[in-house]
Amino acid sequence: MNLVPMSNRLRFAPSPTGELHVGNARTAIFNWLFVRKFGGSFIIRIEDTDIDRSQKRFENQIFNDLKWLGLDWQEGPDIDGQLGPYRQSDRTENYKVQSQKLLDKGLAYNCFCTEKELFIQAEEAKRSGLAWKYPGTCRTLSREIIRDKIAKGCPSVVRLKVRSGRVQFQDMVHGEMDFSSEVIGDPILIRSTGLPTYNFAVVVDDFSMKITHVVRGDDHLSNTPRQVLIYEAFGWKLPIFAHLSTILGEDRTRLSKRHGSTSIQHFREKGVLPEALLNYLTLLGWAPREDQGEILEKNQLIEYFDLEQVSRSSAVFDFDKLYFFNRHYMKTVKFSKVIDLALSFFSQEGFMKEMDSKLKTWFELVVQAFLPGIDHLSQITNKTKSLWFFDGKASVNTERVCQILTNSGAVEVIFELNVQISDPKRDLIKDWSVILEKIKSVSGQKGKNLFHPIRVALTGIDSGPELEKVVSILELGSSLNLPRPIKNCRTRVSEFIEAMTLVGITPPSSDL
Repeated sequence: MNLVPMSNRLRFAPSPTGELHVGNARTAIFNWLFVRKFGGSFIIRIEDTDIDRSQKRFENQIFNDLKWLGLDWQEGPDIDGQLGPYRQSDRTENYKVQSQKLLDKGLAYNCFCTEKELFIQAEEAKRSGLAWKYPGTCRTLSREIIRDKIAKGCPSVVRLKVRSGRVQFQDMVHGEMDFSSEVIGDPILIRSTGLPTYNFAVVVDDFSMKITHVVRGDDHLSNTPRQVLIYEAFGWKLPIFAHLSTILGEDRTRLSKRHGSTSIQHFREKGVLPEALLNYLTLLGWAPREDQGEILEKNQLIEYFDLEQVSRSSAVFDFDKLYFFNRHYMKTVKFSKVIDLALSFFSQEGFMKEMDSKLKTWFELVVQAFLPGIDHLSQITNKTKSLWFFDGKASVNTERVCQILTNSGAVEVIFELNVQISDPKRDLIKDWSVILEKIKSVSGQKGKNLFHPIRVALTGIDSGPELEKVVSILELGSSLNLPRPIKNCRTRVSEFIEAMTLVGITPPSSDL
């Protein structure tokens, strides 16, 4: 089935009533990938007819988030285009013109039923266990009655006259769709305020902007029969529809705030890389062939993506899998990008300031050492706090450190470490392997029984990067002009042993 016209025009039409979330971002990505693969135009249209909730700051944030993900567009409110304007609030006159055309053809009508009257009807149907739809009360009003009511200033809406029979359309994801018009009440096209309803505005806009494919979430699937009827009333050709599956949380319910924040801004603030999020979101509802793998660069996503292979089954948003992707990209993107992002988090904590070349070299060592132990870059400041915050007394009294100190040979290792680094002239970075061998020889310990006691004496915690890297970071960092000074290895071990002594841990023998 060839559903790719020669000139593709796809749109992403968010409402600026809140932050851009992963579901809408996935929709934007699928539209963008289709255009990038097959050619055409990707268009941004802002649907801001919800005047009370729409805010300019959300619109700007949507633009920023899409650009951050690496998406670009050929037409939109920020760059204009030949078929604009690209905000619904700037297109209201056209909705009135188009609705009048349907009124003139007798395919729509003015409805003067009040909200109170409709509410009472709906409540009566509910009590009877029936599904309510508008009964067409005003369908047969004469032209004279309509003119009289309008002249008297009676508020009215414009409704479409729904034809009888089946409503059918082809969907690239769900296949042939078939609905009965009997269950569809005459939908409102223009409200009494003069503003259009979603279903009317989106049809008029998509036709006016020559949209060829409507790719959106399947929460709009129930709207589509009404939109098809509006297309038919105008005699307009239908676009090609593709309704994407709902994204679920790990509990298999619709992804929402109870699963944690899932806005693009949230992931940006956590230090998730755009490459990782773009790659992961593309795989929610679509999968490449097994031989193509899952870790895909942008050009590969464009090459492999196939809208006709999108699954109709709901996709589950897995935070752990996203962070798996992020760990990969933190290792493969330009290191300067990781450094810049990491620096922003350290600056927020007051650990760093503007860097000279010496400080930059040291900071790169820190990031390289701690990067493998984090899922996203906002974790790095917490992971590295042992560099800035060392308290021998506090660490000796923690449960994990206490357990290590009770292990056979642990005390011997720490006191021998103190002996080996006590000479202030000794270069600990250069001699670290020699120092380790000497401690191992004297204490008789190896493996974790050797490394764990050394680690807690140097850092106060029981896990972290390789000791050789930790020693280099501490020794070099202690000589730098940092906003918060770093204690060197000798000072740390001395404070740790003093704290051990206070809780009754002394050298095991006079030989040490």
